[in-house]
Amino acid sequence: MTRRRVILIVAGAVIAAVIASVAIGAALPQSTTYDAYSPLVGKPAPSFSGTTLVGHRSVSLAAYRGRYVVVNFFASWCTPCEDEAPALEQFAYDSASIATLVGVEFEDVDSTAASFLRQTGSTYPAISDPGEKIAMAYGVKGPPDTYVISPRGVVVAHIAGPVTERGLDTVIAKVRREGA
Repeated sequence: MTRRRVILIVAGAVIAAVIASVAIGAALPQSTTYDAYSPLVGKPAPSFSGTTLVGHRSVSLAAYRGRYVVVNFFASWCTPCEDEAPALEQFAYDSASIATLVGVEFEDVDSTAASFLRQTGSTYPAISDPGEKIAMAYGVKGPPDTYVISPRGVVVAHIAGPVTERGLDTVIAKVRREGA
């Protein structure tokens, strides 16, 4: 075997290994931090109100006082948001007796966000955020980003990245045990 042929085989193997590594890395889920830092944790949740993207009903955080509220910032252009949509829907259904899920669109067009909700089968209330005022109040830099608010109206958890139903259940169970 010639030296040139050996070099070509080795180079081909290295390129194949790099391509395989990139493909495997891209297939892995985005990292999620269930206890992400936020200056809001332990403080009263910023109030908000808005109109649902589907059905055009009024929604306000104040209306849910006395319940856990999970506020999820999402966008139709966000692939991890699409990935987490089934888990959010299942959480909203399974946890309806103790928690309310509210979606807030982030830097999106209302009609596109509404189509996204219909397409993913999301039935929980999701509101428009004109001018990203709600997102700014919560310090959201990009979706998906989720906050858990206690029945007393205090932010008790910040979750950066896509969520799972089990992850949300774990956060709320922990907060309930701690009496927050």
